[in-house]
Amino acid sequence: MSDVAIRAAGLAKRYRLGAKQARYRTFRETVRGLAGAPMRALRRLGSGAPAPEHVWSLRDVSFEIKAGDVVGVIGRNGAGKSTLLKILSRITEPTDGWAEIHGRVGSLLEVGTGFHPELSGRENIWLNGAILGMRRNEINARFDEIVAFAEVEKFVDTAVKHYSSGMYLRLAFAIAAHLEPEILLVDEVLAVGDLAFQKKCIGKMSEVAATGRTVLFVSHNMATITALTHRCLLLSGGRLVKDGPTLEVVRDYVAEAAATGGKLVWPEGERPGDESCRLIACRLGDQTGRSTFSSDDVISVELEFEVLKESHGLRVGFDLISSEGVLIFRSYHDDLVREPPPVSPGRYVSTGVIPRNLLNQGAYFLTLRAGVHAVRQVFRLEQALSFEIVNVVGSNSQYGGVRPGILNPSVEWSTVVES
Repeated sequence: MSDVAIRAAGLAKRYRLGAKQARYRTFRETVRGLAGAPMRALRRLGSGAPAPEHVWSLRDVSFEIKAGDVVGVIGRNGAGKSTLLKILSRITEPTDGWAEIHGRVGSLLEVGTGFHPELSGRENIWLNGAILGMRRNEINARFDEIVAFAEVEKFVDTAVKHYSSGMYLRLAFAIAAHLEPEILLVDEVLAVGDLAFQKKCIGKMSEVAATGRTVLFVSHNMATITALTHRCLLLSGGRLVKDGPTLEVVRDYVAEAAATGGKLVWPEGERPGDESCRLIACRLGDQTGRSTFSSDDVISVELEFEVLKESHGLRVGFDLISSEGVLIFRSYHDDLVREPPPVSPGRYVSTGVIPRNLLNQGAYFLTLRAGVHAVRQVFRLEQALSFEIVNVVGSNSQYGGVRPGILNPSVEWSTVVES
């Protein structure tokens, strides 16, 4: 018997730009639509209308995953990661190629996927178990554990349409992880959960992986990818560009991203944020947006944003992240202000400075973020900017090579001779 859990060959998916999602139709409407399709096609040809434009979300993706493997899938936004998981979950059909899956599949792709909004939490647990092909006694054995993990004991008999997004997510993950599918597909939906729940989920996925089940995990969090997986697939532009050990693939991905430049400007209408604040631009180093520095350079991080209405507690800043996905530190524009005043409407430029002789050689990410403290998140842009430290001076210059560690501070020493 083959030990392959997932096999994909030449997978491709094409979407038509501007196409509307078809509504559900009756059988009569479907037959009528099919009968009229040739005439509609002729009218389009006669009118001289341009042919619809298409985009390939996946192109010629092939791989094999063995049973019990825990594999990460990484890549920039729009690389095709979520499309791949939707095809493997049979939510959408490939345009070309094929995939075969050996075993029951549990998937967590979007908040509420697979839930019927009119059914209660209890009924949705039963529904999902039945879809996975589980018997009544199997679902019964796991029911209390699922409810306790999701922390929805008081609401288990309430229709899930009344659940908050956090309750949806907790219950969806609990079902996917506890009903014991042989294959678990998890998208980056976990990013919307709070920190405590994310830690809980990561712990559960580690437990699932330890039992020998197959896990395919999509995430922008490199620390989680490196902690959970031993193998990684890197997608770029819909194609599989690298497949190998996780640390090696993550380093290549980070190095490639670091070479893309240290400047982003958003046109009006596409600026991240909400009705209170919008991000206009971000730059590293200077107005040109440098992406390469020496260790003795001062690295400035400039955030240009617009406040649309007076905000109390608005904080704008960034996370500095290593090539392995480790959070080095987080900083906000009001860190040194004891009692931040209200921020009035207007255009602002805040500049934070990463001190010289702090970082070691390597590639780094900046995740840009803004929010109102303890109230809401305004925006969070994962790995929006990147840069590289290529020349370490000072502590490493005497002997050459790179000293181990993420940080490489110039520590002041004094030595005295004691007789």
